Amino acid sequence: MPPHRTAAVTLGPGDRADATLTALAADADDARGDVPRALELAVRWGTKLSAPGRGHTRPLWEALATLGAVDLTVARVVEPHLDALAILDEPRDGAWGVWAAETPGARLRAEATPHGYVLNGRKPWCSLAADLSHALVTAWVGDEQRQLFAVDLHQPGVSTADAPWVARGLGTVRSTPVDFDDVVARPVGEPEWYLRRDGFAWGGIGVAAVWYGGSVGVARRLWRQAAERELDQIGQLHLGRVDAALTAASSVLLGAAVEVDAGRAAGVAGALAALRVRQVVADAAETVLLAADHALGPAPLTTEDEHAGRVADLRVYLRQHHAERDTAALGRLVSDVSPW
Repeated sequence: MPPHRTAAVTLGPGDRADATLTALAADADDARGDVPRALELAVRWGTKLSAPGRGHTRPLWEALATLGAVDLTVARVVEPHLDALAILDEPRDGAWGVWAAETPGARLRAEATPHGYVLNGRKPWCSLAADLSHALVTAWVGDEQRQLFAVDLHQPGVSTADAPWVARGLGTVRSTPVDFDDVVARPVGEPEWYLRRDGFAWGGIGVAAVWYGGSVGVARRLWRQAAERELDQIGQLHLGRVDAALTAASSVLLGAAVEVDAGRAAGVAGALAALRVRQVVADAAETVLLAADHALGPAPLTTEDEHAGRVADLRVYLRQHHAERDTAALGRLVSDVSPW
């Protein structure tokens, strides 16, 4: 029989989920679609899950995949909190986000004062700005370099800008600009450290683990169809394509986890691994979405709230992959090494 919708996700073929993943799946199901409860889950599980590169990268990415398979709203809330804890490399109170996006016409600047740094300006694409207690924020120190800062969002001078949010997927995980007016901030690392550190690549793979889990969630609906009626050859074709795509995605995630924990995914090797994994997983997700559309037709998209929501959520989440631009970045990096 097809797995239950809240079944945990492992990266090894045929592996049985352990008690930790099973409990996480149950907690995610309880928090389904509820941002405040998802934030509580993030804080609670942030003390239980290891940062990548410490010998437990596979369980971490299986946890993220499990969250994605159960509910992408919950996963979208939890993943940046875990990333922030990994960056800080120490336990922290509160619910954290990571805001590092840049857009033309909006520049957040960090200024040194006799009493420390303050932030001034606007930061775009700040997810859950109205819900978090703290954030790690990149700001410009001079015209050429950015630096990461830890910010308490409850202090005066932090204000969420009024901006439209019409998303049909991840509709409750609102991203808005945030304005900073002489907001006290603590530097985390040297200028440009945030982008140069190995964890930047590993965090990007963690996001891909969520995409993989979301794809598994969609694929389970396709598999359920096979249990409900005998598939014709076209139905079998769609199921075969999905299986091949998800097998490729889980294989690259598992391989990358081994490389990270073995110390072989640092520097250029880590950047290359991240671009490869994200490309393979994003391609797999789009294969799953297309196959589900073609095989299931319009009925589940129009009469099944869970399936329609998961498809919409995954389509939005996948746009964290920059499509052809990320593929070109992979090609550019490959051209400088001998990969095969």
